[in-house]
Amino acid sequence: MTGISTGFDPIAVANARVLILGSLPSQQSLQKREYYANPQNAFWRVMGELFDAGPDISYPNRAEKLRRCGIAVWDVLQSSVRRGSMDAAIDLTSATANDFQSFFDEHPMLELICFNGKKAAELYERLVTAQGIISIGNIAFRTMPSTSPAYASMKFDEKVRHWSVIRWQQELRA
Repeated sequence: MTGISTGFDPIAVANARVLILGSLPSQQSLQKREYYANPQNAFWRVMGELFDAGPDISYPNRAEKLRRCGIAVWDVLQSSVRRGSMDAAIDLTSATANDFQSFFDEHPMLELICFNGKKAAELYERLVTAQGIISIGNIAFRTMPSTSPAYASMKFDEKVRHWSVIRWQQELRA
């Protein structure tokens, strides 16, 4: 059994309206201390299409562009044992959710939570919603197609089309 993987602080600003939730950082992300550091993961390419926060600019600049757009990025899990980087390898008996109640209290303008794939949505349901840990206002939830290289059956352009809901959410408030 490998050690416990511990996630990162969120990319966020107090007036964020959208929260994107993954499951837990991959091994590459943990090594680089960056969300979605695997160059095969389409997350930053999608963010590049939607918010000019693509992999062609530095990680701090990408994060800042998302903050300026009111987009927060975090993970459902604060920590868990996981062999490798696949979501299927997350050991649920060791999984600990992030402190969502504090996050929601500190980000009262949130309107939309997008799960980066089904596993993130399942983890949230199992470890947060089903436990009755938090209370939230009128936040909508949406499960997006995973940007993981493990989900290669959907073409990039189709992923961008699905993820565009985030840009539309921002344009509604502009």
